[in-house]
This record gives sequence, C-alpha cells and structure tokens, in this order.
Amino acid sequence: MKYLTTVGDRTFVIDINRDDEALIDGVLHRLDLRAIDDEGSYSLLLNNRSYDVLVERAGEGEYRVLINGVLYTVQVVDERAKRLAEAAGAFLPTSGEFVLKSPMPGLVIAVPVSEGESVKKGQVLVILESMKMQNELKSPREGTVSAVKVKAGQSVEQNQVLVVVS
Repeated sequence: MKYLTTVGDRTFVIDINRDDEALIDGVLHRLDLRAIDDEGSYSLLLNNRSYDVLVERAGEGEYRVLINGVLYTVQVVDERAKRLAEAAGAFLPTSGEFVLKSPMPGLVIAVPVSEGESVKKGQVLVILESMKMQNELKSPREGTVSAVKVKAGQSVEQNQVLVVVS
C-alpha cells in the first residue's frame, strides 16, 4: 500500500509491500517495527539502525512522532484515499460546476441520483467497485445534478466523467 507522508514541507511516497521492507521515494529500506506497549511506544530498526519512537494521533491523518528526542508533525494519507477525496471534490470550491470523475478504473454498481435532482453535501452520487471494494463517491456540496454520464453495470476508466453537479 502506498502512503503520502508529509513532514514539514516535504512529502515522501512510502510503499509498503512486505512487513520487513518499504520503498521510500523509490529507495528500498529494511525495517522492523514493533509496538512496545499500548501507549504508542515503538521500537524501530531501519536499515540496521535502532530508533525509539513515540506516536500520538493528533487528528484525522495527523500524528505527532517523537524519534530519539526529536518531535515531528506528520500527515499521512494513503494513495487510494487521496484519489477518492480528490474525486469527491474535497479540495474544490463550494460553488460553480463540480465534475465527479472516476478516481480509478472500475465497475459502476449504482447511480442513486438522476438529472435534475437536488443533492446535499455528502450524498452518494455513484457507487464504484474497484479491486473488489465498493467505494461511495459523494457530493462535496449541495447542488443540482445537471448530468449523469454513466449507468449501473458500466465499466469506467480512471478520470472518466461520472456525474456533473451545478
């Protein structure tokens, strides 16, 4: 699974495929991370160097991490969640036209809205199945559905327009 991890003004791409290694910005690192207690204390071996780590959740996707006496504020989002948030318009203005695009290739399971329908913020516009998981793609704001470009049972490609909300 890939994670986008931001520390200060720098973002790292961390890809964890096995329990004992990770790709950090494309460079392979050997690791062993063990919980010491239920209070957020960990023992980390990274490339044969030992670190004492204390992790405290600070908010949604945000953590305070103390490593060998140095405190870092870290924001972590997995790549899939970032694509879904962007597709749902989490980073878009609250007015004007909103175009919901598929964050990944998949199969449309349901489109519970129709053209001309008023929708509320957070209302499900499309249910998309990808990699055996169903994802609810929601409206980022109130508006009116001005176009529905897909139907249930249809296969879609990444970035394909699904629904338009005005």
